[in-house]
Amino acid sequence: MILNEYLPVNRKDMEALEWEQVDFVLVSGDAYVDHPSFGPIVIARVLLDAGYKVGIIPQPDWNDPESIGVLGEPRLGFLVSAGNMDSMVNHYYVSRRHREMDNYSVGGEMGKRPDRATIVYTNLIRKTFKNKPIIIGGIEASLRRFAHYDYWEDSVRRSVLFDSNADLLIYGMGENQIVEIADYLNSGIDIQYITHIPGTCYLTSSLEIVDRYVELASFEEVSTDKVKYAEAFKVQYDEQDPIRGKTLVQKHADRYLVQNPPTMPLDRDRLDWVFNLGYTRNYHPMYEAGGGIPAIKEVKLSIISERGCFGNCSFCALAFHQGRIITSRSHESIIEEAKLIQLDTDYKGYIHDVGGPTANFRHPACKKQLKHGACKHRQCLYPEPCEHLDTDHSDYVELLTKLRELESVKKVFIRSGIRYDYLMYDDSDAFFTELCMHHVSGQLKVAPEHIDETVLDYMGKPSGKLYGRFVDKFNQINREIDKEQYIIPYLMSSHPGSTIKSAIRLAEYLRDINYTPEQVQDFYPTPGTLSTCMYYTELDPRTMKPVFIPKSNREKAMQRALLQYKNPKNYDLVYEALTLANRQDLIGFHDKALIKPRSKGEKVSQKGGNYSKKLRKASIKSSEKTKKRR
Repeated sequence: MILNEYLPVNRKDMEALEWEQVDFVLVSGDAYVDHPSFGPIVIARVLLDAGYKVGIIPQPDWNDPESIGVLGEPRLGFLVSAGNMDSMVNHYYVSRRHREMDNYSVGGEMGKRPDRATIVYTNLIRKTFKNKPIIIGGIEASLRRFAHYDYWEDSVRRSVLFDSNADLLIYGMGENQIVEIADYLNSGIDIQYITHIPGTCYLTSSLEIVDRYVELASFEEVSTDKVKYAEAFKVQYDEQDPIRGKTLVQKHADRYLVQNPPTMPLDRDRLDWVFNLGYTRNYHPMYEAGGGIPAIKEVKLSIISERGCFGNCSFCALAFHQGRIITSRSHESIIEEAKLIQLDTDYKGYIHDVGGPTANFRHPACKKQLKHGACKHRQCLYPEPCEHLDTDHSDYVELLTKLRELESVKKVFIRSGIRYDYLMYDDSDAFFTELCMHHVSGQLKVAPEHIDETVLDYMGKPSGKLYGRFVDKFNQINREIDKEQYIIPYLMSSHPGSTIKSAIRLAEYLRDINYTPEQVQDFYPTPGTLSTCMYYTELDPRTMKPVFIPKSNREKAMQRALLQYKNPKNYDLVYEALTLANRQDLIGFHDKALIKPRSKGEKVSQKGGNYSKKLRKASIKSSEKTKKRR
């Protein structure tokens, strides 16, 4: 059933559709935006198309039990999602300070959802509808499915299934799982017996029915032993594959969390289907008086063209959520969406983006992945590209050309992120040239993240030398096509492995290219990433070797300030950092200096180069003498 209007949010809407009862009530931490970029709504639309009646309660008042009953009791069960973001990330900066704006709420207003929304909503439902099945999903539940380090509490929390008291957890994107679960419930099977579906987790007091599983260290063990935590996370990470992944079990007190292997990603036809389910492509009219929902502005004129990512950056949870196997939409499906975009009143001839987690990944990394799964002990791009990696961009070039040729299209931009190393590994320059010629809006945003080789290694990112070659190639192509365009690098401070000296190297690089970033992102430890495991355990789970972690607020502030050393507000922090690192050679009046001295009388270097080496040697000798005295 395709419903080309909004799904019901109250009894009046149900009456207009002549529905006496809905089959499922979907509770979401986001406001209701009926667009395929909003995960909870995709699930609702998928169920609707499968013949089920779905109502939505967006952002219920968690202090009022009656708010959860506005659609009445659903026939089959409740679906709960915190929304498109983890609610804690939505609420707090990495400094743990409250954010001022929630882009997924009316008028950007904060306070429309609780902290740990999945847990709060589910427990609210249980108070009123005690025995109704509750299924949780979305990014928050997906990444918290095992015992996990929680940055905001600075401790290890139980699986969200235990704290939420839900019956079943869907991890990953969810379209395959939700329809199968709905069909079982509809046939009269109790939810406690729905334990075999890939891409789901459930709780059990006995492992008698679980076949061929790997048992992880228990919650009690990983919450008190960081080595066991790192070992358990590595197994979770390695088994995140729909073809070769195994069933995983983790004990919590006297019960077990069981994770079935991941579900296969949707094939192209099914992915096309997901994007053609009658979305109104806008926020619900009830939000108009409050200023609408800001998040729609970023997506309403953009197109999602694929899912999955084989880039495997250590700080990104995509591999743990969407998986490493790429599925892309057909050209026909994307072109049809482009035509819908042209009907939008805000459309001025520009498609803002055509991409996904990584814009230039349009097909699996290699043919082997579809038969044997992604490799368990090696990455596609890191530390060197796999010999089987398919770097052909021709399909993407063809798609972009078709979009540019559509009537009334002035420009098609790519803003969701180019994986520059993958681009550089392509023997053909066709896409690189097309990119510079047609798809850059004057500035191309890419994410080298850092320049220090040690930090890049922990990040799972390519070497700084490769990024340098990419920049040179970009500039060369733009000279050839007579365009003045620039690269805007995304940079991260305080990532595991990053010392003050690492940050200084990055500051020197920024000095050499004469660039000051407007914003710098501190590393944010969120559930489901290798980097977060490093942050908590101070171990690299890939090698089990120790990792330096910048944890103090002062050190993180210094690293961040170094990347914006020209800002006068950062002077004291930069001065302190350079002094601590014995890099006073960067305080002076010469062209290599980052900052000037505090006073005219201060002894400083008048030139760079050898002074730095001499200073470091002197510092080392002094340190050695001190050790001998001790």
